[in-house]
Amino acid sequence: MSSFLQRLHEGRPTLMLSIRSARTPDVVRIARATGHHAVMIDLEHSTMPLDVAAQLAATAADLGLTPFVRVQEREYGAIGRLLDCGAQGIVAPRVDTALEARTVARACRFPPRGQRSQLSMVPALDLRPTPATELNPWLDDTTIVQILVETPDGIAGSDEIAAIDGVDMLGIGANDLTAELGFPGDYRYIADHVATVAESCRAHGKLLQLGGVGDLELLKSLLPLGVCPLFMTGTDTDLLYSGTSARAGLILKEFA
Repeated sequence: MSSFLQRLHEGRPTLMLSIRSARTPDVVRIARATGHHAVMIDLEHSTMPLDVAAQLAATAADLGLTPFVRVQEREYGAIGRLLDCGAQGIVAPRVDTALEARTVARACRFPPRGQRSQLSMVPALDLRPTPATELNPWLDDTTIVQILVETPDGIAGSDEIAAIDGVDMLGIGANDLTAELGFPGDYRYIADHVATVAESCRAHGKLLQLGGVGDLELLKSLLPLGVCPLFMTGTDTDLLYSGTSARAGLILKEFA
C-alpha cells in the first residue's frame, strides 16, 4: 500500500490541489509550499495535453507530492502513458458499471492483475532500467486507482465497483450527482447516496472521497458516514479568480 493511502486509512487530514489551467511546474511548487500532500491534474475539464500533464505529475512526485491525473471519460488508452511518465494515481470520472471500473483498474496494473504494457524505466526511479520482476510489483503497489461514481447508476453499482481488485478508492462527484438527481448544486439531499457508497467501501476495505462540496459545515456533517479525510482545497482557476477579486476589491476600497 502506498504511503498516501496509508495516511488516509489512518484518518489523517490530507490536502489536494486541482490543476486545470496552469501549464508550468510553478503551480506544483506552490502546492507544496502551502502544505498540500497531492495534486490532481484535470484532463476532464481542460485542453491540457498529455505531455504537460506528465511533466506536472513528475515534478509533483519529485517534490514529495502524490500526483493524480483525472482522465477524460472512457479514455483508457491514455492511462498507461500517464503512469509511465510520472502519474501515480488515476481518477476515472463518471463510471457507471463494474465493467467500466474493471477496465480502468486493469489498465493500471501489470499482468496477471491487469494489462498495463511493460516498460523498464519510470521517472519515480530516476529512469533507471529496472527488471520487470522488481518494477512491476513496485508500480502495482504504488499506483492508486480512484473510480468516480457520479450518477444514480454509479451509486447503485458501488458495491460491485468497490469489490474489484485493483480499485483503491471510490469518489463521489457531488456536482454531477446533484445535477443527475435533478437538483444541481443542492447538496442537502445527498446524504443517503453518500451512506450507500460508504457502506460499499467499508465492506471491501476501500476508501471514499467526497468532492465538490464547498460548504465546510455540510462536508463536516457528512464525514461520519464514512468519508475519508481527503480534501480538495480548490482548483487553480477558482483560486486565481478568488485571489484576484480580493486584491482588486482591496485596491478599490483604499483608493476609490
